[in-house]
Amino acid sequence: MVVAAVALGAIAAAAAGQTLKGSSPSDDIAPVDASAAFGVGGDSSAAPEILTVAHTTDGGVEAQKFSKSAQMIASRTAQDNAAKQEAAGPKYVKPAQGVFTSGFGYRWGTNHFGVDIAGQFGSPEVAVADGVVIEAGPASGFGLWVRIQHPDGYITVYGHMDSITTHEGARVKAGDQIARMGNRGQSTGTHLHFEVWDPSGKKIDPQTWLAARGITL
Repeated sequence: MVVAAVALGAIAAAAAGQTLKGSSPSDDIAPVDASAAFGVGGDSSAAPEILTVAHTTDGGVEAQKFSKSAQMIASRTAQDNAAKQEAAGPKYVKPAQGVFTSGFGYRWGTNHFGVDIAGQFGSPEVAVADGVVIEAGPASGFGLWVRIQHPDGYITVYGHMDSITTHEGARVKAGDQIARMGNRGQSTGTHLHFEVWDPSGKKIDPQTWLAARGITL
């Protein structure tokens, strides 16, 4: 703090008790009391004011604090956006790109328990929904197959692939690649054979099941 009245006090002390130079009682000029003029003496109400100097801060430190806060806010916003994006992601997708060639039901003297999608050899086959791979490997008639169990208890089955790109126990999301399309097992050409089993193990029409979830083959 700075006392602004120090200099004024010094002047007042020097002038106290003196009259203005050249004056006399006959001039009818009252002596000037310098101590009173400058607030020195018994009048406490006229005491000199004490001025304070504003506290200053380090601009660099404040800038660092602001930058850190901005980074924390940006990080939290990015995390929130990522969570929203994941929550808004597709719940169901088409298992493969290609041409729908055969449906569910009686066919060629036997029951066909799935649907067929013909496509390009080696093209991706993907999980139709989130789930856990419960089997991935050789299977009679299928050549190779992948079975995925979903949170609602349904199981989806993918067969005749050329190769498998997942493994048993893997957790997959809708759209994750699990295999490459092929022609293994009892197959008449490159295609995906796709089945859906309900929680009781009954094989149901995949086309109807997918349509109820917004997916058209």
